[in-house]
Amino acid sequence: MSKPRLAVVTGAARGIGREVVLELLGQGRIVAGLDLDAEGLENLRQAAAGQGGTCTTRCLDITDTPKLTEVLNALAEEYGGIGILVNNAGITRDGLILQISDDDFDKVLAVNLRAAFMATRTAARSMVRNKFGRIISISSVAGVMGNAGQTNYAASKAGLIGMSKSAARELARKNITVNCVAPGFIETEMTEKLPEAVKDAARQVIPARKFGNARDVARAVAFFAAEESGYLTGQVLCVDGGMAM
Repeated sequence: MSKPRLAVVTGAARGIGREVVLELLGQGRIVAGLDLDAEGLENLRQAAAGQGGTCTTRCLDITDTPKLTEVLNALAEEYGGIGILVNNAGITRDGLILQISDDDFDKVLAVNLRAAFMATRTAARSMVRNKFGRIISISSVAGVMGNAGQTNYAASKAGLIGMSKSAARELARKNITVNCVAPGFIETEMTEKLPEAVKDAARQVIPARKFGNARDVARAVAFFAAEESGYLTGQVLCVDGGMAM
């Protein structure tokens, strides 16, 4: 049985997700990018045109479980199964624990963790049928070591690690690996908006004394997706310049 070439990436329109799509396309894969940002997906398609491989996109809210399941099942049917799933979609609603609202907590968990679980469950069914799969979730050093002002975000990212380790134990005998990449401070649109004083303070806690970039994370994802990483499962790879060691 041939291994499915399709890779599905959530939160694909911008930042890390966009770079993951382009990195996987550069390996000649078929990549489906999922996002709520229609304009961002159009820009992704244009950027992907010269990368090789095949890029397709779907615009949807991944917290809509019936729609997410429908889209993933349709992609699996169209492309002969899902070979790789990258749970990248994520949001922040930062605040001190005494100030975070119920809605801000629930929304972050819904996007960052619950939707990732739903995508993983659906994709894993396709992978089990094909006896092959790579599931990679984008966690965060906040989920490894915590971060003041981000109890909701850190909880969701720590949850991804626990979910992935448990799924890794369940799926290993089916030739399916489940791993996490945990970025530290990465140069994105979100970090660009931070005051210089905040960015300078952040660099001081990073042994490398610099932020990473989205391609650093994308290459780590590609490593876990590769055939050569087939004996690695249940792992957390921190891409953080040494911050969480």
